[in-house]
Amino acid sequence: MRPLAPRHMTYVSHADLGGRDGHGAVTPEPEGELFHANWERMALAVTLAMGATGTWNIDESRSVRETLSDYPSLTYYQLWIKGLIELLKRHDLVAADEFAAGAMLHPARPVKRVLRAADVPAALAQGAPTLRSTHSRARFAVGDRVVTRATGANHHTRLPAYARGKKGRIAHVYGAHVFADTHAQGLGEQPQWLYNVVFTAPELWGASCDATSTVSIDAWESYLEPAP
Repeated sequence: MRPLAPRHMTYVSHADLGGRDGHGAVTPEPEGELFHANWERMALAVTLAMGATGTWNIDESRSVRETLSDYPSLTYYQLWIKGLIELLKRHDLVAADEFAAGAMLHPARPVKRVLRAADVPAALAQGAPTLRSTHSRARFAVGDRVVTRATGANHHTRLPAYARGKKGRIAHVYGAHVFADTHAQGLGEQPQWLYNVVFTAPELWGASCDATSTVSIDAWESYLEPAP
């Protein structure tokens, strides 16, 4: 496996687009239109199959996709395929000459698990639960006022830029869950309490926004402090 990027390097998430201008209008697609070409079906299948091997976790895969330099120009499933290629390279599962040839040239490397076709429905139905037990007590309760971390992170994080340094209210306590930030870096699950936090639109976007509109995000405990 290739090592992760050194910590002194700047981590850039091209996927953190919330609140940014200049990306054009959102064009709704017909409900139920899942694929635009047959290759997208195969992209979904091979990505899920490789994820099921347990060679990497979902947070590492998200980190790889969001840091692709050409992220803005790629479609959804192009992101999946290019991300998968990077993961296969990182974990030395496919050699450079095999990518160039578009064919298997060497014996397959061993993996932890293999997802068989007959097991796909059950595997998808089960998913990958992230709830974990913990001996710590939740720092916050429903109704508490909190403020999110104001600074960015030099690694994958689930706290979007538009919600940093913002005041909100705890709406739900989910329990302790795998912490995406450390999980993506290969530093273990390190479960933390996870909360649903509600923000008013003016808090996030300015006083001109509809005061009756709200936005909810899920935030781990280390993202939050008591609001002053």
